[in-house]
Amino acid sequence: MYRKIRDAILLIAAFVALNAAIGMEAQPATTTPAAISATAIFAGGCFWCVEADFDKLPGVLATESGYIGGRVNNPTYDQVSRGGTGHAEAVRIAYDPRKITYEQLLDYFWRHIDPTVKDRQFCDSGDQYRSAIFYHGDVQKLAAEASKTRLEKSGRFPRIHTEVVPAGAFYPAEEYHQDYYRKNPIRYKYYRTGCGRDARVSEIWGEKH
Repeated sequence: MYRKIRDAILLIAAFVALNAAIGMEAQPATTTPAAISATAIFAGGCFWCVEADFDKLPGVLATESGYIGGRVNNPTYDQVSRGGTGHAEAVRIAYDPRKITYEQLLDYFWRHIDPTVKDRQFCDSGDQYRSAIFYHGDVQKLAAEASKTRLEKSGRFPRIHTEVVPAGAFYPAEEYHQDYYRKNPIRYKYYRTGCGRDARVSEIWGEKH
């Protein structure tokens, strides 16, 4: 039901933003004034919510919603949301490693998703909403695998379904998706609350977010 609500919200937002969206080329997440930045990519269900969560974190310079992990070049939201592309909704994060480490980003990521479910997050189902860590290089791979192993060994959850996979091509989402929570705060809050994201995160992690 909430996917239909989200799609209805998107239809309205897309219409309002049509003139701004047509012909606009997405900018890479690393176009920031910071002299030093690194990149991390996480999938945790609806990219509006993941983007909003990471934007709160000190040391994060920029976030960008997009699609990754599939077999279709330059996918659209309609294609990805219908399923069958193999892509997941994800967020590319530019961060300052002098202020926050990749390991800290990983810890923050885990505590803002539900790692116990496969091919879904909260009210959204399908592999396009799977949780995943898309790593760049061996250093990120080892850190991501170690963080997952620690969580598995903690015995907190019977099974962790979050994938740890190499990052391939990242395709930025349409402009109206970027910073959606800022552009459309009422619609965003309605979706996030109705989807039960914060309630479920608090339930499984025992924390307020």
